[in-house]
Amino acid sequence: MNSLKRVVIIGATSTIAEHTARQLVEKGASLYCIGRNPDKLQALLQDLKVRAGDNQRIDGCVADLLDVDRHDALIETAEQALGGMDAVLIAHGTLPDQQACQRDVALMRREVETNALSVISLLTLLGNRFEQQGAGVIAAIGSVAGNRGRQSNYVYGAAKGMVAIFLQGLRNRLAAHGVDVVTLKPGFVATPMTADFDRSGPLWAQPQDVARGIIKAMIHGRGETYLPGFWRWIMLVITHIPEPLFKRMTL
Repeated sequence: MNSLKRVVIIGATSTIAEHTARQLVEKGASLYCIGRNPDKLQALLQDLKVRAGDNQRIDGCVADLLDVDRHDALIETAEQALGGMDAVLIAHGTLPDQQACQRDVALMRREVETNALSVISLLTLLGNRFEQQGAGVIAAIGSVAGNRGRQSNYVYGAAKGMVAIFLQGLRNRLAAHGVDVVTLKPGFVATPMTADFDRSGPLWAQPQDVARGIIKAMIHGRGETYLPGFWRWIMLVITHIPEPLFKRMTL
């Protein structure tokens, strides 16, 4: 099992990451949180400090994660602040407007950079550090949308699929070095990012429940984790629909 005593959370002000951070602090972890919005990050850090014990370190910084040239320095700062890293959770991302991305190539590229390339940059640097360390867990939040391209969100799905394939290779590479790489695949989660969706029905999960699943997956080093677990079987069906039929479906 993996220790989660010193955890770096990248994209810490997302709703799922905030719930994960609070639950980690309640379990005794020290955290370094990186976020884009200074007000939201400051509010999160203050909340975590209230919850933390005297022996827990709570720190963080504001960063534009699209500035990949700063990634190495960000990781170095986080590691020094915590006195080492047991685990990293990459949680940043956006849910783009598919129609807008179809009309605007620049917007489409930015969404892919945010949801895929910036994540892969961080994973590359973290993979090298954890390989040298010979222990720990690297986790990234993907999505069930990355399992198959669908007309309603294929820009987002393609980005998440890219990350999932990259994580597979990184997991294969680092397994021999005692490092676990975890791909987290939430389904529908009730967060501000999905506020415009119809969130009725049994497929929607609450962020605090997803956060518990994230922590459990990181502790046990579960390579690919669907949250909630029933999404594994839903996506198994969707990915096996024959293409001639699938392309006539509206999903």
